[in-house]
Amino acid sequence: MGLITYLDSVKRRDPAPRSRWEILTYPGVWALGFHRIAHALFSARFFFLARLINHVSRMLTAIDIHPGARIGRNFFIDHGFVVIGETAEIGDDVTIYQCVTLGGTDPAGGRGGKRHPTILDGAIVGSGAQVLGPITVGAGARIGANAVVTRDVAEGATMVGIPAKPVVMAADEYVKPFLPYGTPCAQKFDPETQKLELLRCEIEVLKAQIEALARDEQRRPRNSSASG
Repeated sequence: MGLITYLDSVKRRDPAPRSRWEILTYPGVWALGFHRIAHALFSARFFFLARLINHVSRMLTAIDIHPGARIGRNFFIDHGFVVIGETAEIGDDVTIYQCVTLGGTDPAGGRGGKRHPTILDGAIVGSGAQVLGPITVGAGARIGANAVVTRDVAEGATMVGIPAKPVVMAADEYVKPFLPYGTPCAQKFDPETQKLELLRCEIEVLKAQIEALARDEQRRPRNSSASG
């Protein structure tokens, strides 16, 4: 039943296959299967065996998922040529398209050894996107094709460009439950509207920082001066 549920979740995101049997030929499905075995061995500290299975999987599928990566339910790699690093964490119902890298940063600069991204539930990462460093991509976020993401992405945001920036989407596009390739191809963007939206976001961030500073100031104990 678990396998059927997984295959049906793939079918909802990819209209191409005519049957579940056809989905079983997908390299992304095989790569995930190999990774489940490799990750179990990695967690049991059989590091060489885990890496050996990872190596075989990479040769057969052209997808490189480090055995240490943590992956949730219904993860779908559409096509292949994907690289996922050791400390990457992927939630449920995440979709990644071809030529995506979930890459790391200099180990000396990581937070507690965390060098790779965390992708939360329902996120979509479009083809060619590079998501780099110990950042978090929020639930339901959409990373457009060829975007380069190096900072946290808010829940439900749509990011495009190099470096990736949030874009304003029409309501009828935004409410769609699934956006192929994470890229709003039919969307027409007004540059001036985009600038105003980015400014609004920056103002909200600054307001939150000022409020946090004010709260810290109120909590700080005040020194009473001694009278002569």
